[in-house]
Amino acid sequence: TGLPSHPGTPWAGVTVQVREALRLLHQALAPHSETAVLDAQTALAALTQRSRAMLLAHPEAQLTPAEAARVRQWAARLARGEPLPYVLGEWPFYGRSFYVSPAVLIPRPETETLVETVLETLPLRQALRVVDVGTGSGCIALTLALERPAWFVVGTDVSWSALQVARRNRARYRLDERVPLVQADLLGPFVGPWDAVVANLPYVPDWMLPFLPVSRWEPYQALAGGPDGLTFLRRLLEQAANRLRAGGHVFLELSPEQAPQVQAWLAGHPAWCRVHLREDLSHRPRVVWAVRCPPSHGQ
Repeated sequence: TGLPSHPGTPWAGVTVQVREALRLLHQALAPHSETAVLDAQTALAALTQRSRAMLLAHPEAQLTPAEAARVRQWAARLARGEPLPYVLGEWPFYGRSFYVSPAVLIPRPETETLVETVLETLPLRQALRVVDVGTGSGCIALTLALERPAWFVVGTDVSWSALQVARRNRARYRLDERVPLVQADLLGPFVGPWDAVVANLPYVPDWMLPFLPVSRWEPYQALAGGPDGLTFLRRLLEQAANRLRAGGHVFLELSPEQAPQVQAWLAGHPAWCRVHLREDLSHRPRVVWAVRCPPSHGQ
């Protein structure tokens, strides 16, 4: 990694300064991140429990020997390409921090668009029944429960190791009594009726995964969506059509290439009404949502 290690270097003693630590973290991150400067500052702030502003204001401040040793360890991991959130063990989402591990996808800003769509579309104070399918770290289900205390939110995931991360996050926000987390294949045993189904399912076509850097670190099961990336989505929509109440909503996060295709498919299906498409902050199609038609529409 280019890090000094022999006795007599600053890294063997107590004279490591903030500027040196930032430089080495940046060196490790630069080949893998377009925001290496900011990421280095974020990493050192988390490691030293100091604010970024304090670190930048005092580049001459010295790290303790334990902090210096951790900088070396983190820099080595980051130099191999390990994502910063996994090194930190947590990552922000919708204004809160969530534990993450290689058992779950890293929360991304695009998924905040999904959460915003749900919050803006559904009634604010009604006691709704909502299920988050493929909950992963639990960031979607727990955010919805925190933002809407009247809602009953369930998170499901087929991965037991992912649910362990979600349960840790649930405990962090004291939601153990309000947000059941269940191991299940999609909607699993839950027959409903639900007011809303929310899902950020695996949507990367299987053939594409070997070419994506994300597949080196993040869980294959949470990424691979079948031959065209829509295998799980088709199954979920079939289940949701039978388990949503009339007037209930389905909200889906998709890739920008898939979203218009799924929007058109839903618009032509007799089970779904009022189909909408929403762009993310980068102005790319990201979220599709639709309403379950009442039976009078010919089902």
